[in-house]
Amino acid sequence: MTPFRKLTFIHTVAALEPVFASLACERLPDWELEAVTDESLLSRTIARGRVDQDVFDCLARHIEQANSNGSSAIIVTCSTLGEAVDALARRTVTPLYRIDRGMAENAVRRATTIGVLATLGTTLEPTIRLLEATAHQAGRQCTFVSRLCGDAFSILKSGDRVQHDMLVGQAFEDLSRDVELVVLAQASMARALDQGGRNKTYLTSPELGMDYIAGQIRLSRL
Repeated sequence: MTPFRKLTFIHTVAALEPVFASLACERLPDWELEAVTDESLLSRTIARGRVDQDVFDCLARHIEQANSNGSSAIIVTCSTLGEAVDALARRTVTPLYRIDRGMAENAVRRATTIGVLATLGTTLEPTIRLLEATAHQAGRQCTFVSRLCGDAFSILKSGDRVQHDMLVGQAFEDLSRDVELVVLAQASMARALDQGGRNKTYLTSPELGMDYIAGQIRLSRL
């Protein structure tokens, strides 16, 4: 009999829930899935310009609740919260994962000049720090070139996806001229490039993140 195992996702964007559910079903088909969505974690971070103690504590409560509900593993899908996830993972018994580590490891293996594209400054900086730390740990000499597409996120929140996608696409084309590959700091940006028929290299966190986490789960024999 297959042992009971529950994977809990903590989302800050409701639209990503079915995306990750599909990816998890493909990679961990025997696991029960649960999702918690709290968009205020991201909105408060954007408003305050950083992950403050209030947001950190709220995320910690969601993780504690997932623990008490019998989760075998927990994934936070918001890259903005990645450093908070790392801090909380050190004091959480249940394995806790940030979604962007697999993307970072893939990026530093594949290239030495890497662009980092974001529509939120609160996501751009932690993504760069993760990439720098990952390159250092891997013994790779990498150069990172960042680009903030600052108006795109507010435009997307207003409902104008067409304009958002156009801005992201333009920023990607500009940045990709100077680097070997581009890392998209937010999963919400991928659609803009997927629809453009581009053959230039870019990486996103959902699939690479789930590949990495599923591999870690198998290694730990959860």
